[in-house]
This record gives sequence, C-alpha cells and structure tokens, in this order.
Amino acid sequence: MADLSPESRVLGPAETAAALPWPALLQELVQLLLDDQVHVPARLVQPLPGGGSLFVMPAHDAHIAITKLITFTPANTGSARPTIQGDVIVTHVATGTRALLLDGPTVTARRTAAVSALAAQRLAPRPEGPLLIVGAGVQGRAHLDAFADVLDVKAAVIASRSEASADALALHAQARGLRAEITTDPDAALADCPLVVTCTPASGVALRALPGHGHFIAAVGAFTPTMVELAPALCRHVAHTGRVVVDTPQALHEAGDLLQAGLDVSRFESLADVVRIDAAFHDPVTLAGPVLFKSCGWAGWDLAAARCALQTLAGSAKGR
Repeated sequence: MADLSPESRVLGPAETAAALPWPALLQELVQLLLDDQVHVPARLVQPLPGGGSLFVMPAHDAHIAITKLITFTPANTGSARPTIQGDVIVTHVATGTRALLLDGPTVTARRTAAVSALAAQRLAPRPEGPLLIVGAGVQGRAHLDAFADVLDVKAAVIASRSEASADALALHAQARGLRAEITTDPDAALADCPLVVTCTPASGVALRALPGHGHFIAAVGAFTPTMVELAPALCRHVAHTGRVVVDTPQALHEAGDLLQAGLDVSRFESLADVVRIDAAFHDPVTLAGPVLFKSCGWAGWDLAAARCALQTLAGSAKGR
C-alpha cells in the first residue's frame, strides 16, 4: 500500500472525486471482497436531536484503517445544505499516522454508485439500459455517471419529486452525450427501462410496478428498517420469481424495503457471494427472472475507496 509522504493529504470534494475514477474503484471493490484481511465492525448509528443521525463506520485491512464520520440530516432535504456531511479518515496500520482525509459525501456518493454498477455488471440481464433513475439528487447524478462510464448506458429516464432536480440531472446527462427525458410516472416508465436505480430520500414508496424478467433494480435510498422506496408487493414479486441480492449481510437489520415486505433477509445472497462465485467460475453466473439489488451501505466500501484513492494519488505522484 502506497505511503504518499510523511504528511497526510486533505482532499476536498473535487480532489476526492478525481482520486476515485469509476473503473479503478470498481476493480478495488472486487479486490476488497476477495481480501481475507478485511475486517469491518458493525457501524454505530447515533440518533441526534431533530431527527438526524451520526454514523461512525470503521474498517481496516492489513495496511490501512479508515473511519468514516458522517451526519445524515433529513431536514436538509430541499435546502442548500447537503443531507450527508462528514469525512473519511485514512491511517496507516503500521505507524498509526494519518495518510488521507477524504470528503465524506463524495466518497459516499461514488462508492455507493460504484457498488450498484458492479452489481449491475454482474447481475443485470440487460446492462445497456435505458436507465430509469428515481430520485435526482446527489446519488442520482453519481449513479448516472457510474452507469454511463462503466456499463456504457446511452439513455436515461429521470423521475423526481423536484422538477428543478430532474431538469438539472437531465441537462447533466445531455451534456455527457446521453439521451435523457423526464417522467412524472416511474411506474409507467419501468416497462421501457430494464435498468433501474432508486435513490430517493426513502420517506415513502416511489416505485410500485412489478418488474419483468429482464429487469435489474438497484435500491439504495433506504438504509434503515423504517425507510422504504419499493412497494412490498414489488419486493415479494422479485423474491418469488427472480433473485434478490444484498450488498452485505448487515442488510439483515437495515434493508427497510425487504423488511417491510416481510421477507427473510438472511436467506438472500450478498454481493460478496456473487463476486466469489464469479471468480471461481471465471464468468458471471446469471439466472432467469428480475433482479433486485438492495444496498444499505458498509464501511468496507469506504475502505475500498480509500485504497483506490491511495493508489490513484501514488500513480499521479510517479507520473510527475
């Protein structure tokens, strides 16, 4: 693992994003899932007055340790303040010295979108899209960028409760050369979009239509038992006719969409299971039926981002 210099570096949002290019980040996610030296304790979620939460998320491998400290403040939705704020602290295991300080919201957005893209890469029957994005905030934009860069998606349909947010994301998509349109009815749009991402504030059901055999849905907005984006009937339909995959076994206690559908989350495979099976057989294993990938977040993803950032920065230093 690269040791950049005796002095740690502090990266702002733009620098953090630049240190996490999508292909390298996806590759590091795979390497992390195959690394037996990775240890990730359960995260601490401390409720705060006013409805917010403080997340303390540690993880380490044989070389570095990270702690992500972020606040989640739903009351900031629709304001100039972001709902997620904080930092990722990266330290060297051997010396205890700090190597990097990364922008927490940027890490969260990019690693979450990269995990969804990795899942779609391995599981989506039709990964070329078009892509339906339900929720046009920070995660909506990150997922559009990741899916365009990694899966070569060419067209997106955007649904949002905020007309301004939908317009802004559509303009961003068009600036990237993608075809983009806005819909006020994501359920109707589902029929023409085999690739779906739901990344809403998860304060209520945002998608009810039942997916068909060629659909892949990445649901990332709900990461507590009380949050929900997908109708219970939709979740049960996929569980009975297709395949449900969770990002990690910790979703057992956090996957609000699945828990509120009355499903036994412990019976679903994780993304690590998928990656390890693919590695063993040297080819993605696909099954018939729709696929639901439920992502709740995990400090291991932040550790992968830190590893990727260190490698990117070390490569840049060598290139100078």
